[in-house]
Amino acid sequence: MKNAKLNPNNEGSDAISPRHFSFLSYLFAVVFLGTWMSVASGQSVGQPLSPEVTDLAPAATASPSNTLATTPANVLTYHGDTQRTGWNRNETTLTPSNVRAGSFGVLFAKKLGDAANDWVDAQPLVVSALSVNGTTQDVVYVATEANNIYAYSASTGELLLQRNLGTPVPQSKLPGGCGNNGPTVGINSTPVIDRSAQTLYVVSFKMLGGMPTYQLHALDITTLADKAGSPTSVSASHTLTNGTTYHFAAQFSRQRAGLLLANGNVYAAFASFCDIRADQSRGWVLGWKASMLSPLPANQLMDKLSTSPNNFFLSSIWMSGYGIAAGPTGSIFFVTGNSDPSGTTYTPPNNIQESVVRLSADLTTLEDYFTPSGTNGVASLDSRDDDFGSGGAMVIPDIPGQSTGTVVAGGKRGRLYLIKRAPMGHNDSFQALSIVDFGSCWCGPSYFMGPDGVRRIVSSGGRTINVWKVPATPALQLDKSFPSIHSGQDGGFFTTISSNGTTAGSAIIWAVGRPTQTTAPANVTLYAFDASGGTTPLFSSVAGSWPRNNSNANIVPTVANGKVFVASFAALNIFGPGGTHAPLVVPPPASPPAPLPSQIYGIVTSVGTLQIAIQPQTGGPALVDTSAAEQAHLSVPLVVGKAVHVFGPFSSGAWHAERILRAKDSPESWVPTN
Repeated sequence: MKNAKLNPNNEGSDAISPRHFSFLSYLFAVVFLGTWMSVASGQSVGQPLSPEVTDLAPAATASPSNTLATTPANVLTYHGDTQRTGWNRNETTLTPSNVRAGSFGVLFAKKLGDAANDWVDAQPLVVSALSVNGTTQDVVYVATEANNIYAYSASTGELLLQRNLGTPVPQSKLPGGCGNNGPTVGINSTPVIDRSAQTLYVVSFKMLGGMPTYQLHALDITTLADKAGSPTSVSASHTLTNGTTYHFAAQFSRQRAGLLLANGNVYAAFASFCDIRADQSRGWVLGWKASMLSPLPANQLMDKLSTSPNNFFLSSIWMSGYGIAAGPTGSIFFVTGNSDPSGTTYTPPNNIQESVVRLSADLTTLEDYFTPSGTNGVASLDSRDDDFGSGGAMVIPDIPGQSTGTVVAGGKRGRLYLIKRAPMGHNDSFQALSIVDFGSCWCGPSYFMGPDGVRRIVSSGGRTINVWKVPATPALQLDKSFPSIHSGQDGGFFTTISSNGTTAGSAIIWAVGRPTQTTAPANVTLYAFDASGGTTPLFSSVAGSWPRNNSNANIVPTVANGKVFVASFAALNIFGPGGTHAPLVVPPPASPPAPLPSQIYGIVTSVGTLQIAIQPQTGGPALVDTSAAEQAHLSVPLVVGKAVHVFGPFSSGAWHAERILRAKDSPESWVPTN
């Protein structure tokens, strides 16, 4: 597939020259021998965008928590490693021959403790050979939106430990009553485990003193008790362009992206709730010393502007829950979302929306960035609310003899970018090594290496899994596509890969599709595909449910030690060879009868000054007065062709919006209104 040709809109910044290092032996050890090297700790820091800053050097020191991949039996972080490859290359039990109906199924089906609020947005984590309650066993950890953490035996399904971290924040306390979540928000991101320190780091969102508050916990993985100095409340401040100080506001900030443990630090990124109160919400990256939970001296605020045309800021970091990534020198990578819908506020380094960003390990330095340009560039993405940051950024593992470090990312617009880690190209899409279309993406890539020694990227935009070869001279070359899976809500879903090293015929691509129905139980489905090809899945099965259609099921399957773990609404289903149980699907709790608020769904057909026209599912167009919602900053960006959910009374021939939220673009997903 040829690269798309885009019209560049060069920013004019000086390019960053790459330094080439000789690290053949290091990479040989990482890729082929399994000697896990850490990212560098305490790397030198220059001025922002210094030409001396690269991301090509090998690590200086080793640390068990900063690895290319986790040890064979552990999944300690989102997608298994700090580069976010999602590849368990040490799976010797699961093969395409035994992952089939009749020989593979549910071993244990566990109902979580809170059948109303235990929505699981975090990926399950697995620690092997851990002594808990006097028995050594493999343990799977599940964190939920009720602020519950559960530890189950992966061998017996027994509940070993349970801990609640405080009262989660109810939807009524979220900006505009944001509904892109369950009825409460507690632990929204995937925690991270330091196996050597026996510590699980997790961010909880809770009510303290009547106010929504974030706290970072360091928990003992054998007891789930807080360690010394834990928890610590999240706070931060940063200077804006006019010299005023902007303070972190928990009530307007969503901590969705998976936590990162690297460089001896824990990192967390923050976004918004439904882009409501965009006059207050901005994207943050914060960090703490892992040993003490003390904040790093510096942080990064992605939008530092003091004004914008619509008093609309953001540049959030959410990535549909994908984790912040780390490169081999300790630099961290992520993707930002939209800013002011005028499309005029892109001003690096003061506002870096719709971009893959690289920061220094100590968060003091904006090292580099890549922003799409031209007709699919930042201005168009902002004005259409087509977040580049709906997808995550994956650092592609380097191979011996290659000097070009790369990262791959794609978002709502459905364009997958392969870019250099240094220099990244700034606002010039011609600097991308490859650009391919892969389907709209509320998702993130995975990675594995084939028996031919060629690296492969697994994308999951739209409803389709595509496998792309990445040869030594980096480019994206379509290798194979699989039949579309059943997946609803928005485009994209999440995958992980298991294999016995690079043994031919051992690689399996695992995926969980989002629900396609709007009525309960709204099942989610686990799929397994033979990575070497095939027209049908090896296996598919109901794997849980997700009753609230407006809240995307960003479910990531976890594969370890011959088992597959899928956590969803109030349930953990553990699959493996010989499993014969029916998958657990927990019905949503019955709601007491109550009058529906006055509301309507529709596709925006025109946008005027303080009013829009929408096309409901049935009947003629409807006029919506948006003045009250916009003046209160309780409206999402209004874009022709996008669906909205309008709350407010109807009178004098028009709906008078009090708040306007996003809706799924498919009318079949709209719930009944009055």
